[in-house]
Amino acid sequence: MSLTGTIIVALFILFILIVLFKTAVVVPQKNAYIVERLGKYSKTLDAGLHILVPFLDKVAYKHTLKEEAIDVEEQTCITKDNITVEVDGILYLQVFDPKRASYGIDDYRFAAKSMAQTTMRSEMGKMELDKTFEEREKINAQVVGAVDEASDPWGIKVTRYEIKDITPPETIKDAMEQQMRAERKKRAEIAESEGERQAAINIADGEKQKAIAISEGEKQSMINVAEGEAQQILRIAEATSTAIEKVAEGIRKEGGDKAVSLRIAEAYIREFGNLARENNTMIIPSNLSDIAGVVASLGKVIQETDSQPE
Repeated sequence: MSLTGTIIVALFILFILIVLFKTAVVVPQKNAYIVERLGKYSKTLDAGLHILVPFLDKVAYKHTLKEEAIDVEEQTCITKDNITVEVDGILYLQVFDPKRASYGIDDYRFAAKSMAQTTMRSEMGKMELDKTFEEREKINAQVVGAVDEASDPWGIKVTRYEIKDITPPETIKDAMEQQMRAERKKRAEIAESEGERQAAINIADGEKQKAIAISEGEKQSMINVAEGEAQQILRIAEATSTAIEKVAEGIRKEGGDKAVSLRIAEAYIREFGNLARENNTMIIPSNLSDIAGVVASLGKVIQETDSQPE
């Protein structure tokens, strides 16, 4: 083969390689390519190897189908109570229609981010500063709803939005810090007073239980003493009754009345003697000389009492 033929073959091979390089397209996983033929949309290429028509087809747009995180730069917002704050966040979105994402808008990322900033300023203007810290979830949901609705014609799905920081001015931060310190002090004082109150209640309850226990003990002690005294009186009465029965039984025996008379005379003389020792003034019975008569009278009473029917 001549040199000219060799050059021609080499050029032909090079041409074939260039054509293959231009027409063979490998699409990675979770990506989509938009193919235009002579400047007009032709088809959407999914993951895999594809062969295009040489010189007619070209890949015009490349899209990732993964969820994307777009940083929303810090922006100035004015709250309902006219406080200026700086707010930034992160917007998460995903392409679900590559064709609409290519031809529905020029730059869907910039458009979605701008819509998120606009919605954020609007939502912050509806709330007071204190509420903005408490209602983050609500603000996030409002931003997602507004941006998702606006981006639907672009083939974009907004999955979520997260506020990163809400930064108030330094003067407001100082005032908030003082308010927080005052609130913490207030809670501490309330907690301390509640503790003292509960302690006082516990002490009072303890004293009450103690008083009840003491009164119950005293009550039981008095009951026990009363029962003891009752038992004592009962036993003394029983003993006295038994003694009287024994005396009555002794009187009924032969010579019992004489023994009773003797005992009466002894007791009479003994008590009269005691009366003389204990008092300066002594009353002398008119019949002191007739002791035998007194004893006889008492003995007669005893006999009559004994002779009465039971």
